[in-house]
Amino acid sequence: MAYKLSAKAKAAKRKRDLAAAMTPERRKKKADNQRKRRAAIKKYGVSWLKGKDYDHDDKRFESVKANRGNDGNGTKKESKKTKRKKK
Repeated sequence: MAYKLSAKAKAAKRKRDLAAAMTPERRKKKADNQRKRRAAIKKYGVSWLKGKDYDHDDKRFESVKANRGNDGNGTKKESKKTKRKKK
């Protein structure tokens, strides 16, 4: 579902999203995912891979639905990086 943004906000979000996608860390992750997908297509075929994403925690391909939100546990407890510092 698309965000309901003004033209100005949409342009700013597009710029932020592009900057985030082009960081060296994200580019490495995207390249790694592409390698894994190409290998899976060679091994299992393109129809097997349809609707699946690689889960880096479980080290396997899962349905897109299962791979979102930390397998139904939400994303708050997924990473220690997301914890806020207490003041």
